[in-house]
Amino acid sequence: MERVFCLMIGYVFGLFQTAYIYGRLHGIDIRNYGSGNAGTTNTLRVFGTKAGLLVLFGDIMKCILAVVITTVIFGDSYPDEIYLLKMYTAAGAIIGHNFPFYLKFKGGKGIAATAGLILSFHPYLIPMGIVLFFGAFFITHYVSLGSLLVYAGFLIELIVLGQMGIFNMEQPILIEMYAIAVFLTVMAYWKHRENIKRLLSGTERKTYLTHKNKDVEKSTQSKA
Repeated sequence: MERVFCLMIGYVFGLFQTAYIYGRLHGIDIRNYGSGNAGTTNTLRVFGTKAGLLVLFGDIMKCILAVVITTVIFGDSYPDEIYLLKMYTAAGAIIGHNFPFYLKFKGGKGIAATAGLILSFHPYLIPMGIVLFFGAFFITHYVSLGSLLVYAGFLIELIVLGQMGIFNMEQPILIEMYAIAVFLTVMAYWKHRENIKRLLSGTERKTYLTHKNKDVEKSTQSKA
């Protein structure tokens, strides 16, 4: 029962669609512009860097807050399963972000919310996530590539740390936690399936944190 409760906590927080809300405050539905995705990257491309960073912060924090609430509620009662419950909560937040019922299940791709999972789950996961994402991004300027590498690294490192005993959980509980992580990874890759096709064909759009990004966006739109 606590697992379902944690999923629901996460899903409710995930419904706070930062990109969609920001777009509505500026008179548009962000899903009708750019890539059509209600997430950080599309917000950055449509509105600029400051808006993108604001949406990034909001999507990260909604997952962190959900995980913190779960820890407060269940930390003392289920100390041997708390990491599993945190994973359920984060999964709910990512699902809520990707598939908000009130937006006809059309949300984002869950990468910023996943960053919230990594930041709030265990400190050992943070350095690799930072290196993989920003390393790939600053070298290639492909947000999608950095996002996919982060998920692959997260899954591998989670399993390695679990088997090392870092989470202090019994093997059946660890396997359940790994299964959720595998599900989230598969979902992320599925949500990025078009990006993967473009990466393989060399047609994926690059993203910049400067005015150059808008110049690229305008150029792309003029060619469309």
